[in-house]
Amino acid sequence: MSSPAVAVFEDEALPHLDTLYRVALRLTGDSSAAQDLVQDTMLRALRGWKSFRPGSNARAWLVTILRNQFINGWRSQKRSPSGIDMESIPEPPDPQDPDPEGRFFTELVDEEVLRAVDSLPDDFREVLVLSDMEGLPYAEIAASLEIPVGTVKSRLFRARRILQGQLRRYAESTGLLAPPEPAD
Repeated sequence: MSSPAVAVFEDEALPHLDTLYRVALRLTGDSSAAQDLVQDTMLRALRGWKSFRPGSNARAWLVTILRNQFINGWRSQKRSPSGIDMESIPEPPDPQDPDPEGRFFTELVDEEVLRAVDSLPDDFREVLVLSDMEGLPYAEIAASLEIPVGTVKSRLFRARRILQGQLRRYAESTGLLAPPEPAD
């Protein structure tokens, strides 16, 4: 690759290293594996740089490469996907609150929350991490994961419901949610 092309790659791709690492860490659950995954992603991106369309979204392109790298080798090493009984996902505690899950993530993300996020099935965790933790818009997530925007929304909804069920007691103990009133 010529020197000007390397300079363009550096300008376009390197600003997204932190995002790639955070996504890789959530996917792999291990710092060392995340670093390896990011390194493999950047190497693949550099090799395929001539296929990158200038003016398109470099972050989405890089996240797509990272995800494909994960699927092609990392996921199978980590674990097999777990099943979720969709009927066991609880309803929101306060139907008047338009976005309790979003409020939860903006107000409190700590080790307990990260453990719960890490326990999500891969498809749900990917969408949640990209949306709620990395702030990517639905269209960019859909492009990165090569799924329809409706699927992004559906998976995000389900991921948030699962987390809500897993973290309800924790949110009550930290004062984020009021404990339920005792029944008379």
